Amino acid sequence: MHLATCRTGKVFILYDADSLCDANLTPQITPQLFSPAHWREAGRVVGEAPGRGSSLFLDTGTAQWVLRPYRRGGLMARLARQRYLWTGRERTRAFRELRLTAELYARGLPVPRPVAAAVTRHGLSYEAALITVRITGARSLADRLIEGRDSEALLEAVGRTIRRFHDAGLDHVDLNARNLLVDSEESVWLIDLDRCRLRTPGSWQEANLRRLDRSLEKFGAGAAGEAIRRGYG
Repeated sequence: MHLATCRTGKVFILYDADSLCDANLTPQITPQLFSPAHWREAGRVVGEAPGRGSSLFLDTGTAQWVLRPYRRGGLMARLARQRYLWTGRERTRAFRELRLTAELYARGLPVPRPVAAAVTRHGLSYEAALITVRITGARSLADRLIEGRDSEALLEAVGRTIRRFHDAGLDHVDLNARNLLVDSEESVWLIDLDRCRLRTPGSWQEANLRRLDRSLEKFGAGAAGEAIRRGYG
């Protein structure tokens, strides 16, 4: 993986040169890559994920990507749903998330391969979007819980996966059943690293697990937390 940056007008792009070279795209690096309208007009949108960000699944011709615009939730969304305070290119949420994802990917941890991040500056604010490689055949743990396909073996695998990330120091601030994916081979992946960071061991680890417990309860699967903690231990 070779991360590089470029700038086109007020758009700053951080990208993995290898991923872009692997895709059947011309031109390869352009702000259009982050435009949902561009992909829709090209007939390359093959699906859409749930959530406030309305992530799109894209067909590049040789690979499938996930395009996720950054969107606020909660009360702040009423003021600025997709704008964030500009404090420098490397401090933007998109650049930080892509660099963190790239580091975890390089360590062999189960995260999507990062492709590119774009930040469009508007004076004192900015908009952003992130592209990652789509995990083939993956569905969220939440979907598996709703369908009743949450075997004890799978839940323990979820716990072992979370432990791997915690041992690597990842504090996932939004650990929930939507951000844990299960692929066709029953392997577990972790997505959406926005605002996450690497830390030394501490109370944040238990806070992550408690947040996941609350998420499981929302899907009527509170008991699943016991099997996840067994795998975690």
